[in-house]
Amino acid sequence: MQRILTAAQMREADRVTIEERGVPGLVLMENAGGRLYELLVRCFSPLSEQHVVVLCGKGNNAGDGFVVARQIATRVGMERLEVVLLVNPAELKGDAAANYRALRGVGVEPRVAPDAAAWREILPCLTPATLVIDALLGTGLRGPAKSLYAAVIADVNSGFPHAQVVAVDIPSGMPSDTGEPVGPAMRADHTVTFTAPKVSQVFPPNCERMGDLAVAPIGTANAVLDALEGPLLALVEASDVGALFVPREKSAHKGSYGHVLVIGGSKPKPGAAMMAGTAALRAGAGLVTVATAASAAPAIVSDRPELMTLPVAELEDGSMGESAFRESWLEGKTVAAIGPGLGTSEENRTLVGRVVREANMPLVVDADGLTALAGIVDWRAASGLVVLTPHPGEMARLTGLTSAEVQGRRVEVARLLATQKKVYVVLKGFRTLIASPDGGVLVNPTGTPALAKGGSGDVLTGMVAGLLAQFPAQRPEVVIAAAVYLHGLAAELAVEESGEQTLAATDLLDYLPRAIRRVSS
Repeated sequence: MQRILTAAQMREADRVTIEERGVPGLVLMENAGGRLYELLVRCFSPLSEQHVVVLCGKGNNAGDGFVVARQIATRVGMERLEVVLLVNPAELKGDAAANYRALRGVGVEPRVAPDAAAWREILPCLTPATLVIDALLGTGLRGPAKSLYAAVIADVNSGFPHAQVVAVDIPSGMPSDTGEPVGPAMRADHTVTFTAPKVSQVFPPNCERMGDLAVAPIGTANAVLDALEGPLLALVEASDVGALFVPREKSAHKGSYGHVLVIGGSKPKPGAAMMAGTAALRAGAGLVTVATAASAAPAIVSDRPELMTLPVAELEDGSMGESAFRESWLEGKTVAAIGPGLGTSEENRTLVGRVVREANMPLVVDADGLTALAGIVDWRAASGLVVLTPHPGEMARLTGLTSAEVQGRRVEVARLLATQKKVYVVLKGFRTLIASPDGGVLVNPTGTPALAKGGSGDVLTGMVAGLLAQFPAQRPEVVIAAAVYLHGLAAELAVEESGEQTLAATDLLDYLPRAIRRVSS
């Protein structure tokens, strides 16, 4: 997992690294410039053919810009390199001032434009640039970019037609601690951020304005990041998921990988339970049984004969209802999932309440199961491990908020429900969140708008159940995050071949094996 930091946490990590761990700030700055130079070589070679403009303010962000400019000058040459400083050199302090002197020491004399008039005078010489390094404003920015900085941002955004823009740490004008814009911000084709991603680089809409984001280590130890105060907010990485998929024991049998019980499906909606059950199988569960309305069972079995069924007497609306429930359903099962296609009648709400109270095993609740829970004032689960997988509308019903309020405070709302109810919450959407009872929140980076199709959530429910059944000894949040990551990755792989419009939920089942191979290779 890659921890996501606020600006204050990043400042504290730098302080500890410099003051307590003895890594000089100049070394961190040199490393930052070096990582940036490496990206330029990787993406824009040969650099000797680029017209490079490095725009610098006065803080550490400017110091990183001076370092990369010096490295370009000493490694490639200065013929088409221009450095612009938007403050008087006397305003530079500390490591930034030291690197300004070092840049001049190798023969690069920056243009100084401390006001709008000076900037306008040199602007015509800069607009032919093919590569702009944005080292104006960093993660310490409070409030919107103003005056000269706002003007420079606007000019680069609209007046450098040939330039790719590479942002140092964060695009200038972008806030660090929120996904919402606060004012004008530099357009970026690439962003190289240091040590860890920042909040704005992960959450929309700001995350969509970073271009290609690269996270570059510069010398801060992981232990320093782990020790930072504040609840965990971290980005799921492919390596976290791939670590689960080691070769299976040669002596393994179907009982080795768990038995999933899916409770759902009705005469109007048999496919939801079928997709959830099939997803549990495809995710690797050894056995899957679907408890469903009698009229739904034939459709489920005919489409997926590997699934076992428990057909039960149904109500007039073609759903099961609480009277159909038998404690024997739970015997021998490893994980239960309830909700897909279940129905929303009062009888089914009672059924959900009973299963939640009596299923002394990991339980995944989705779809109609969540609607039922929202109508139960003070529900309590028998199992110590309950996973809720709401979309924003379902989350609104669970919390008494509006969908807009949920979307505006996704991390806070998911964390609050998880900690209050002592459950795991998968809040679906762009950047799906996995919130844990201890307050930690993981952020999933995979997915595509193609998942906005009926049935996608049913597949995810089955995948979560299937992986939990296989990996009971692993941390639940890691297993749940793996299901979410693979679900999104399978969609991405499908879109690569067929486009966003044509994806159907069942296509995810076909691309899941490729997704697993991708993360485990």
